[in-house]
Amino acid sequence: MIPIRDNQPSNCFPVVTYILMGINLLVFLLQLNIGLDNKAFFYSYGLVPAKYSVHEMSKHFSTANHLFSVFSYMFLHGGFLHFIGNMWTLYIFGDNVEEHFGALRFLGFYLICGIVSGMFHFFLNSVSMVPTIGASGAIAGVMGAYFLLYPKSRILTLIPIIIIPWFVEIPAFIFLGIWFLIQFLNAAGSGAGSGIAWWAHIGGFIAGFFLVKLNQKLPITGTRLKLDQFTAKKRSPRLQMIVASGRTDSPDLYGNIDITSIEAFSGTNKMVTIPWGFYKPLYKVKIPPKVKQGTKLRLSGMGKSIPGGIKGDMYLTVNIKNAF
Repeated sequence: MIPIRDNQPSNCFPVVTYILMGINLLVFLLQLNIGLDNKAFFYSYGLVPAKYSVHEMSKHFSTANHLFSVFSYMFLHGGFLHFIGNMWTLYIFGDNVEEHFGALRFLGFYLICGIVSGMFHFFLNSVSMVPTIGASGAIAGVMGAYFLLYPKSRILTLIPIIIIPWFVEIPAFIFLGIWFLIQFLNAAGSGAGSGIAWWAHIGGFIAGFFLVKLNQKLPITGTRLKLDQFTAKKRSPRLQMIVASGRTDSPDLYGNIDITSIEAFSGTNKMVTIPWGFYKPLYKVKIPPKVKQGTKLRLSGMGKSIPGGIKGDMYLTVNIKNAF
């Protein structure tokens, strides 16, 4: 299963996600320069369990190297497919998880997931001399967080059937649940020398899941509020579809319209489509400056028609994204 995109909107610019992708790219370019088959490089900066548990090997590395390898291993890759696959997955799932945590906490979250995934692999393969490299464990943490935060999101997925590409939208909890099951089955059926650190993927996924729970108990800090002002997207979609609802005893309809905090301050114009029956008319909606969260905008005559020629109104509740 190859994820193509998700349908979960993001209201912030994922600056940390892009920075992490950029660092991984720079390190990969360095690897290309020194050679992707440079074993000495992998042993120096990869996570080698025996480097910590076997004295004969451990004595050849400094304390600084032991500590640095816990971080550096998650920025190394073994080849083009390994690198592209990891970065593509981070690109798809990272923006929404970063929006949930905020930029600084997401950076800490990512690094902690990478460390936990490495430790998970270490404890289950403590004397392995095979270097573990790759961002997969940290990205598995991002996927674990996404699984908990956005289970009903849909993932457009490519499933190759022999030579025929089959595209299907799969709910996130099913896509990620299948992915986790595959990791577990491979981990249970493979040895330490399989070449892929399956247990690191599992450890990262679990870490991401529980770090979401922990983060929900922490208060939002002033630092996040300040950073969010810079990472918040300036504009919401100009064209929006309003899902209208109403009561059987009233001709009035009710819906929500999304805007950003900047649009709320300065005012904006939106085009909305309001599907009702067989009609999907387009309307221009003017949102005044300094509008508040929960403000109701009245669109005269855009409700239901009832016997007697009476037509109701449409009331749109303003929903401000990235409200500070």
